[in-house]
Amino acid sequence: MTVRVLILPGLFNSGAEHWQSHWEQRYSGLHRVKQENWETPACTDWVNNLQKKISKSERPVVLVGHSLACALIARWAQEYPAQAKRVRGALLVAPSDTEASSYPAGTTGFTPMPLNALPFDAITVASTNDPYVSRERATAFSEAWGSELVWLENAGHINAEGGVGAWPEGIELLFKLTGDPQFKHS
Repeated sequence: MTVRVLILPGLFNSGAEHWQSHWEQRYSGLHRVKQENWETPACTDWVNNLQKKISKSERPVVLVGHSLACALIARWAQEYPAQAKRVRGALLVAPSDTEASSYPAGTTGFTPMPLNALPFDAITVASTNDPYVSRERATAFSEAWGSELVWLENAGHINAEGGVGAWPEGIELLFKLTGDPQFKHS
């Protein structure tokens, strides 16, 4: 049985040049979770929306989160442990430290950062020069979540501004979680 891949953008959504958008255009079966409020989100609303999407899926789910969506995934797994069994894995890219002074104002309920172990396989991808998370905090998040940690050198916030483009290396990581041959680069 194939999995359902849910794309979870962070604060302000992911624009046309973001790797999440590139992936949606290139690969079938990826579904962006649309939130009602991208600029000043409330964690409760985002968690409830994610819960609805996962509960509607007839297939196992793989979550692909960027930035604030990493905190969303960890919070959702903490609040819905029974539903978390439906998740095969999560790709947690550029987790933002919502407790850091560098984090943009306007979000509600995303602190403290959830640090419970995730009940599914996960890969955290962090950049050595991300303005929204220190190397130490990214490492601490990955360890707490029980995820594999992959470092990218000088990729900023691992978005369009960081120059990752369609990010084929990320697709390889997604393949590790899904086993779906459409994500296997030759």
